[in-house]
Amino acid sequence: MNPAKGITLKIASVLMFITMASLIKATSGHVPPGEAVFFRSLFAMPVIFGWLWLRGDLRTGLKVASPMGHFWRGFVGTAAMGMMFAGLGLLPLPEVTAIGYAAPLLTVIFAAMFLGEKVHLFRMTAVGLGLIGVLIVIEPRLTLFAGETVKTTQALGAAFVLLGAVFAALAQIHVRNLVQTEQTSAIVFFFSLTSTTLSLLTLPFGWVVPDLPEAGLLIVAGLVGGLGQIFLTSAYRFAGASVVAPFDYASMLFALLIGYFVFSEIPTQQMLLGASLVILAGVLIIWREHALGLKRAKARSGMTPQG
Repeated sequence: MNPAKGITLKIASVLMFITMASLIKATSGHVPPGEAVFFRSLFAMPVIFGWLWLRGDLRTGLKVASPMGHFWRGFVGTAAMGMMFAGLGLLPLPEVTAIGYAAPLLTVIFAAMFLGEKVHLFRMTAVGLGLIGVLIVIEPRLTLFAGETVKTTQALGAAFVLLGAVFAALAQIHVRNLVQTEQTSAIVFFFSLTSTTLSLLTLPFGWVVPDLPEAGLLIVAGLVGGLGQIFLTSAYRFAGASVVAPFDYASMLFALLIGYFVFSEIPTQQMLLGASLVILAGVLIIWREHALGLKRAKARSGMTPQG
């Protein structure tokens, strides 16, 4: 284990994914979300394919034991990506990032519902706190409390991103099932393959021919997204989840900086308050899981060989 290397790779993956989102956002005024999903997925595949080849996992990484498991993981993951990309065209980058933090909170709920995982009071309280934070972030987009007319597009953007978080949480549930029988490399590769294929179904709904700068941005988004996936997967080889997972929230810092300097987006105090609550809830859940893990490990170390 090398925690410093794991953390570095995790932060690199977060930066790659925020950069990818920024590139997609820059093209969102002309390129529809389904087409953006196609470019992001297609051009991630050569990067992932090369990574598997360098690791010597090309043969084993392309073997699957549960084809339908990969399909459903790809289906919900593609839906999540499409919804998030749609939201990027309608809302500021930091706001999309903050609402997206609902995904790990919803994963806790879905894990209890679909996987039978026990969720105790502490985690449910943290999840509740985080969801309150999400409501604080989206409230100005869905109500008239702020004293201004809420634009339909902004409300639609919030709905897209929130629905994207739901699909992203469901994708995590499918991944938890897949890792029982599948190689991580196969999960990564076949997700890109599935999302590339499924995105083609949106072709009749208004794809455009991107100009040269747009095409360049979309291709780079795919390459950067592929690198981000590799960095993310590699991070967990060098450090435990409880060590690297909190650095997911560095994405808010990157989103604020890119949003301000690239898109001239100034976050509101309400958005920052809501995002802070969501981040606090996520960190509390990670800390609790780490503490329980240590207790379970200590209990196991005191067992006899017979248990």
